[in-house]
Order: sequence, then structure tokens, then C-alpha cells
Amino acid sequence: MASNSAATTPPPPARLLPVAVLLWLAGVYLRVPILVAPPLAPFIADELALSQALTGALTTLPILMLAIGAMPGSLSISRIGPRNTLAIAMVIMVIGSAGRGLVPDTFTLMLASAVMGLGVAMMQPALPALLPRWLEPHHIAMGSAIYMNGMLMGEFIGAGITLPVLMPLLDNSWRATLLVWSLPALLVAAALFLPKRDMARPVRRAAWLPDWKNPLTLRIGLLLGLSGSMFFGLNAYMGNLLEQQGKISMLSEALFWYNVAQVFASLVVLKMARRWVGSRTTIVITAALSILGTTGTVFLEGWWFIASATVMSFVAGILLILLVALPPLLVSSAETGRLSAGTFLVGYTMGFCVPMLGGLIADTTGDPRHAIITMIAYSVLVLPLAFTLDLERKKDQPES
Repeated sequence: MASNSAATTPPPPARLLPVAVLLWLAGVYLRVPILVAPPLAPFIADELALSQALTGALTTLPILMLAIGAMPGSLSISRIGPRNTLAIAMVIMVIGSAGRGLVPDTFTLMLASAVMGLGVAMMQPALPALLPRWLEPHHIAMGSAIYMNGMLMGEFIGAGITLPVLMPLLDNSWRATLLVWSLPALLVAAALFLPKRDMARPVRRAAWLPDWKNPLTLRIGLLLGLSGSMFFGLNAYMGNLLEQQGKISMLSEALFWYNVAQVFASLVVLKMARRWVGSRTTIVITAALSILGTTGTVFLEGWWFIASATVMSFVAGILLILLVALPPLLVSSAETGRLSAGTFLVGYTMGFCVPMLGGLIADTTGDPRHAIITMIAYSVLVLPLAFTLDLERKKDQPES
């Protein structure tokens, strides 16, 4: 009886707080290295004489690597465990991110961007795989909300304070700015070894390739593609849409509200994590509202357009957190990294390809709204999958 009580007693707050801080900081570095590139892009392009396509690749190449790098992350988790994988992935991310501030030419810039994207991609499945090892079962939903809050805060921090705050302090040097953003992640990677729980490597070599027989892999992945394609896609084409309306002067306000909405989304989920995480109804509602918000941007103009885009960003941010939080809730800790990697592989592939297809269609027709309609069509097609999600936890398999 005493042993059962000990097993269900949560760790005291003094032990939970350092873990929460580590999860949040690691979450920040899922996005800061990627989203410091857009504000710095004009300075990098000017010094290295980048074309428009290569300037865009500073952001899109790491996003593509988020899909490609999911499988190396899963393999590493199965061999050396999620803590070691997360630490190594952060070091790889720093090498690539800081390396971009030291490159002499375009080729090495793109190579460093790919290395950085690989590191971030390996971090993604490692974080959810770490949660069941560091947290009690009843804290896993909150742990997911904490590191996803860090990720979405990282989006806002990276995009929001680089130009107005950091660059002026560094003599307007884009190279020094990249180094200052990147190097502190090494301290976070070292701090990952402070918690004493789960220090051992895996006892046996677990499977690491996606389990395509598990319907959750495709269903969660395609729904992640719904959230990602609309968020990244509308972000990419917002300038074109406002220019078509003759309201391009509103772009800075539109992007501010669009990105800050995701911060508010992460704060709401922190408050509602226990009630919303693992709820099929909440997933269905947020997916449907994401589609409605995106549809509004096709028909509305001016501030109504911005309001509709902001609503979409807010609910898509909630949807993203709810979907990413599912693997550690639904499968054993040994399977979490594998399922997470599979869903990221599918989700970020669709998040990259669907907006790209929409852009090709818009280039053909000359109407940027057709890019948005393409993303809406994909989302409507995959929305029924939300109704079929089996959110009952699978029986844990022995790990040794």
C-alpha cells in the first residue's frame, strides 16, 4: 500500500519547477533559430548578394528539414534515449545556427541552415518522448503545454525583438545577432543533465521507423499538416493578399497580431491543459475554426482580414499544441518518440508541400487567393480524420 502511494504521489514543486523551466527553454529553441531569419534576411541578402529564392530559403529550408530530420531523431531516441538525443540535437542546432553568422558565402550559408534545421527536427520528437520519463502521468499534459508555450513564445520573440532590440545593441551586425541568439542554447543543453530521473540509456533497441499500421501516425500527421499549412501558408502569402487589396501598408500590423495570437493560444492551453489535451471534441472545434478563419481571409479586406487571420492563428496554435501532446498520452514511453517522429514527418511534409502547391497555382492564375483556397481544400479533406481519432491510451509494453 505504501509503495502504491509513493508511485502516485507527484514530485514536490521544487523538483517540478526546474523541469518546467528546462522544457520551456528547450521549446523556445524549437523556433527562435528559424524565425530570426526573416527579420535578418534583408541584411544577409545584401551582404551575400542572395537572390529572392535563396533569401526565402533561409526560412523554408529549415522548415523542410523539420520533416526530413524527424527520422534521425527517432533513431537516436531508440538508441541513446530522449535526453541524450535532445542535448545532441541542441548542439547540432547551435553549430548550424551560429555557423550562419560565420559563413563566407551562399553555399555555406545554405549548408549551415540545413544543419540547423536538422538539429531542430531531432529536438521535436525528443521532447514529447522525454515527458513520460521526467513527469508523472498526470503532469504530462501540462508538460506538453509548457514546452509548446516556449515554442510559440520563441516564434514571437525571434520575430519580434531581433530588429528593434538586439541588433542595435550589437552595432547592427546580423552575424553577431545570430551568435547571440544561438550560443545560450549550449547552456540549456548542459542543464538537461541536472534532473536525475531516467539517466540510463534504453535497455533494448526499440523500433524507430514510423508504424504505418498505427492509424494515429497518419491521422495526427495529416491534421498537423492542416494546422501547419494554414499557419505557414497564410504567413507566406499575407503580403501578396494585402497588396492585392491595396492595403500593403497594413502588413506590419497584420504580422504582429498574427504572431502574437499564437502566444495567447499557448497561454490559454497552459490554463486549460488538463481539460483540453486528449479531447477529441476540442480538436474538432479548433480544426473547424481554423478553416473558417482562413476562409475569411479570402473574402474580407483591411482590418476584417487581419481579424480573421488572427483568429485562425489563435485556434491553429491551440490545435498544434493539442495534436503534439497526443503521443505521450496515448502510447508507451518506448513508442512515444517513434509516433511523434512519424507525425512530424507527415505534418511538416504537408505543411511545406501544400502551401508550395498553392503558390504554384497562384502563379499560374495570377491570384494569390488561390494559394489560400488550395490550403482550405486540403484542410476540408482531412478534417473528417479528427472525428476518427482513437484517444484511448494503448496498453504499455514492457521496455526491457
